Amino acid sequence: MNEISQSGNVRTWCVACHLSALAGFVIPGFGHILGPLLVWLIKRGESSEIDAHGKEALNFQISMLIYNLVSGVLCLVLIGFVLLALLHILNVVFVIIAALKASEGQMYRYPLTIRLIN
Repeated sequence: MNEISQSGNVRTWCVACHLSALAGFVIPGFGHILGPLLVWLIKRGESSEIDAHGKEALNFQISMLIYNLVSGVLCLVLIGFVLLALLHILNVVFVIIAALKASEGQMYRYPLTIRLIN
């Protein structure tokens, strides 16, 4: 495989690391984590870029899960409903931004991320 197509293949998998989080809309519950986790586990050995993007996507999705759980508890005092809606919007927006940056060959550091996987 030539260098240009291999580079394009790496970028495609980097984009997939981020966009696979949208599987959460198809697989309720943990789909937003399963998508990036599967892509990262399968492809991380092929490129350090894929490994980095996969870790970043996973860290963000795990952080969003934590924030959603806290917001779920806060639904008891009604503020949680607003926070849940805001978190879902931010999740989609940040995932799209990260995928666009990955397609340009750039690393995107998600805001609000707890870095659990190094």
